[in-house]
Amino acid sequence: MALRDEEYKIEGETYKGQQYSQIYFTRLHHMRTILHSLVHLWKLHLPVNTVLGLEQGKECVIVGTIYKHMKLKPSILEEYSKERSAVPLVRPHNFMHSDDHLVLEDESGRVKLSGDSLDPRVFVTGVVAGLHGKETGEGDFLVLDVLEAGLAPQAPIPPGSREDKYAVLVSGLSVGSSASNPLQFQLLVDHLTGHLGDEKEQSIASQIVRLVIAGNSVELPQGLLAGQNLASKDQSKLFEPIKELDILLTQLAVAMPVDIMPGLNDPANFALPQQPLHRCLFPGASAYNTFTSCTNPHSFELDNIRFLGTSGQNIDDLAKYSDATETLDFMERTLRWRHLAPTAPNTLGCYPFTDRDPFLIESCPHVYFVGNQKNYETRVIKGSEGQSVRLISIPKFSETGIAVMLNISNLECHALTFSTDLES
Repeated sequence: MALRDEEYKIEGETYKGQQYSQIYFTRLHHMRTILHSLVHLWKLHLPVNTVLGLEQGKECVIVGTIYKHMKLKPSILEEYSKERSAVPLVRPHNFMHSDDHLVLEDESGRVKLSGDSLDPRVFVTGVVAGLHGKETGEGDFLVLDVLEAGLAPQAPIPPGSREDKYAVLVSGLSVGSSASNPLQFQLLVDHLTGHLGDEKEQSIASQIVRLVIAGNSVELPQGLLAGQNLASKDQSKLFEPIKELDILLTQLAVAMPVDIMPGLNDPANFALPQQPLHRCLFPGASAYNTFTSCTNPHSFELDNIRFLGTSGQNIDDLAKYSDATETLDFMERTLRWRHLAPTAPNTLGCYPFTDRDPFLIESCPHVYFVGNQKNYETRVIKGSEGQSVRLISIPKFSETGIAVMLNISNLECHALTFSTDLES
């Protein structure tokens, strides 16, 4: 097992009041190099121009960062004015509108995009793309074709006979919430540690080489933390879910390596990349060297299989500002755009890096998972250079009782469902 979370650590960074423009410059510079190398294969005969260098009616290719102009996108000024009015603020699940349009910008300028080749419902602010088209009389850029970076290069899996080994993925345990069922979680623990099930299931449990908990492991009571000193009864109420989680994690860490990632509801920093949950929260589990507190996003290798995953914030944010039929479509787009969180920092909180963008995908994973989704879904996608990626959408365990078991030898996966419903 090899951890690859160094790029998501912010220990060496110093905040000096910097703004977010540097992330966009870094992203554009990196992605433009990749797209320029692909343009010659894509549109060999066309020149590559800057936005400022466009000439009316002349076909060319431009490369830049997409900005999505959205009528319904929340604004702090509008929220303030609505709070002062008697009309309650309605928060829609998705902020898309039929009047939304796209703009492409580079260091030289920006131009409004038009045409049917570029669907505003698919794209979000922050995606870097190459566009084939021409400037119209109205000053728009009429898009005729779109070039995305596509899947990044992928390390080959060494050939040879591989024995069955399993990784288990689970998310949304939400210990302490009204939706959480302690018995259901205990069933999961007992099953994974080989204390439940028949001989075959116990044999499979003995082949589990890693458990990954992808965020939202606890749910702390709302409204207790407001900067004041807490009464002792409130302190225990606040710490009880973490204490309960530690007891269960300790049972798991005794039997197998456990990775825990922070999520939106966990006691960790809000901005991506989220830093590891502090080990002092888990005095029982952290006594074992099999227990690892990881970053979100989380990247690691098992038997030359590269895993990359998040606790779900990147996909949840895409769902607010773009459209897709299912979670896996959003996941596939992030891989083909070569960026884990294109909406950061525009609508998704992230640290203001100055000389790098840690969310760029420079090496294509073999397994890409996202936690805290509504349903369990999976699919395999292929790249133009033979890349193959297993996508896994992990549902919230507290709501569905589902964990995902992945066979590392062939990347086949299935759902483990735990239910405590005694009704027939």
